[in-house]
Amino acid sequence: MDYETLTYELRDHVAHITLNRPEAANAINLQMAIDLMQVSLATSSDPDVRAILLTGSGRFFCAGGDLKSFAAQGDDLPAHMKEVTTFLHGAISRFTRGDAPLIAAINGVAAGAGMSLACSCDIVLAAESARFTMAYTKAGLTPDGSSTYFLPRKVGLRRALELTLLNPMVDAAQAREYGLVTRVVPDDRLMAEATAAAGEVAAGPTVALGETRRLFHSGLVETLETQMELETQAIARMTTTADGREGVQAFLEKRAPTFAGR
Repeated sequence: MDYETLTYELRDHVAHITLNRPEAANAINLQMAIDLMQVSLATSSDPDVRAILLTGSGRFFCAGGDLKSFAAQGDDLPAHMKEVTTFLHGAISRFTRGDAPLIAAINGVAAGAGMSLACSCDIVLAAESARFTMAYTKAGLTPDGSSTYFLPRKVGLRRALELTLLNPMVDAAQAREYGLVTRVVPDDRLMAEATAAAGEVAAGPTVALGETRRLFHSGLVETLETQMELETQAIARMTTTADGREGVQAFLEKRAPTFAGR
């Protein structure tokens, strides 16, 4: 499938998604929200996809919502915003609930919805020159793109409120300290290291990785006993999978496992 505002390529079980509106700092307009929803459906239904790598083209990762296109809507803007966020939120939900882990390579500024996208990813590699800012309230708006769910879970409520109410521009090192970023790498090594990380994930037991992601998300809201029951059900299911059997057998035989994925 061709997309108007992003590029997509599947290589070695890794879905490479690049936000591709460099002339607009990869800002999210309605078409990009639609494209993200469509590509999230494509990756979730393709058994060859075992990891997803998300980055941006040009100097920006994503500058957030396309305020210029929003302003052009006039009195129709409230309905337009509901449409944009319906597609954007559907994409983030599909990425989050799927089996394939989501790795972000933050190549430049991640602002507004761009920062929200980064927060939703499982592993985040940032170039040394990357910068992060929430920016929403600076424009008189409130956060979207899942940030009010993921941000306090990553950095704590106190820090999340500071980042959202005061809108500081946070550099990559600070973002790593706060817990927004997994690893900071030199700019010229970003894509190589992100691709290597995605490849390592793609070689893993995809179904077990997906179940693990979902367990961690539910663990933030469930009671102890309910969460432990979910763990019991999940690990029991994994023993019935080819990857589960392979992982146990490889351990007993003292060899590296070869996982088939989903």
